[in-house]
Amino acid sequence: MQRNPVGKLLLFGATGDLAKRMLLPSLYGLHADGLLPKDLTITGSARGDMDDDGYRDVVKKALDEFLPADRKDESALGTFMERIQFQPADLSDPNSFQPLADKIGDVSGGLAIYLSTAPSLFESAVQGLEKVGLTGPTVRIALEKPLGYDLASSKEINDTVASAFPEERTFRIDHYLGKETVQNILALRFGNSMFEPIWNAQGIDNVQITIAETVGLEDRAGYYEGAGALRDMVANHMLQLVALIAMEPPALYDGTAIRDEKAKVFRSMRKITPEQVPQCTVTGQYEEGAVGGKVVKGYDDELGYDSNVETFVAIKAHIDNWRWQGVPFYLRTGKRMAKRRSEIAIQFKPVPHSMFSGRGGVLQPNTLVIRLQPEEYIQLLVMTKEPGLDREGLRLREVPLNLSLDAEFAGTRRRIAYERLLLDLIEGDQTLFVRRDEVEAQWTWIDAIRAGWDANQTKPKHYAAGTWGPAGAIALTERDGVTELLCEHFCPPYVCGGTYLAWATPLSEPRAPT
Repeated sequence: MQRNPVGKLLLFGATGDLAKRMLLPSLYGLHADGLLPKDLTITGSARGDMDDDGYRDVVKKALDEFLPADRKDESALGTFMERIQFQPADLSDPNSFQPLADKIGDVSGGLAIYLSTAPSLFESAVQGLEKVGLTGPTVRIALEKPLGYDLASSKEINDTVASAFPEERTFRIDHYLGKETVQNILALRFGNSMFEPIWNAQGIDNVQITIAETVGLEDRAGYYEGAGALRDMVANHMLQLVALIAMEPPALYDGTAIRDEKAKVFRSMRKITPEQVPQCTVTGQYEEGAVGGKVVKGYDDELGYDSNVETFVAIKAHIDNWRWQGVPFYLRTGKRMAKRRSEIAIQFKPVPHSMFSGRGGVLQPNTLVIRLQPEEYIQLLVMTKEPGLDREGLRLREVPLNLSLDAEFAGTRRRIAYERLLLDLIEGDQTLFVRRDEVEAQWTWIDAIRAGWDANQTKPKHYAAGTWGPAGAIALTERDGVTELLCEHFCPPYVCGGTYLAWATPLSEPRAPT
């Protein structure tokens, strides 16, 4: 694509946790590798009285804490600091913007704005930027989530931003799209002839997407209480993964073609009606338990009062189009799970007839596992013959074919997602950013689920921290025979009262011999 790098970058929320942990280390990494435009300046802005040197001290401390030791280079750190400057600003105060514009100076060479603030400040921020001439044709803006909490609020935010920044200059961030393994979904599907012919309802039985976190509220109580697992994880990260798995082949690898196909997926997702909500969704909330050998509080205890906000959600979804008719997509995410894990499992349909009987063993359907974190790998589970003379017939066993991205590309530095996204923002590549019609189609589907929960007065079931969620989630897959398959073939330690949990052993765990 035609890249159009800017000469200046403005970071709002420049002293916040995201900036310290992700944005500043990412910008330093790009600088150290010579990937930033030579004369790019980075202006941080936040509330508080601080000058350039004071902010450089903040940046140094953040890099010292969050950069890997092998990435610290005194020479690169020194030249990186030369790019840094700071201008205090209160986005709710119209008088803050003129000093900011004066500090930034001429933007004819291009300005990228990174708006990592509360959505309640978006309107005043855009209006203030427009008033001082920082929304012109050479300026683009990036928005961190949350982009609303339902369709109506999302439209309001999008309308506010669109009043000053047209769609081609608006970059909505979902950091999952910056992950190497997520982008590898496209390479796997459309770069290998073996998969695409069976990547449909004729070849695939079900798709399972799991994002499990071991953390609890941490310092996000205010945000999470208004969001819950459905809005926090499903409405963006998980649905973007669904789109990459389910989309039709784009004509080109570019922002327009890829996002066109993703939007079609969201518009094809079957709305879950209030009558279907009890059969298609399960919600949960963690109680006191043990994670990593340490006792942790329950959600209500962390919050300080009783709440009905879900920290776990499991959904059975369908995509009503030619390719995916009848194929269930199981989405599961939760906090205070037994392990941190993000993965996609594609379970193919079994062979139509088995010629192996008796001691030959039970044929298992092939499963493709794409692990996103903490490790990054792709694994294909296939049936193979066990070694031996086969006097009583062939014995079969399922074995994994592994592609470890960590091992295969051991000599290549693995970049965090924000490095790629920040570089794409600076250079003007929208491929890995989310378009407005995608966001609003996602919220349309999410709102239908929440309306169903309200209509059914759904309250989350409790589960102990350090487990794999509420036992009731088993019904989502059990009705389709999927849970029975998992219980029969996966490692047996994850048992609750004699009953396997719905997703107790994720598909990347080694299966027990049959």
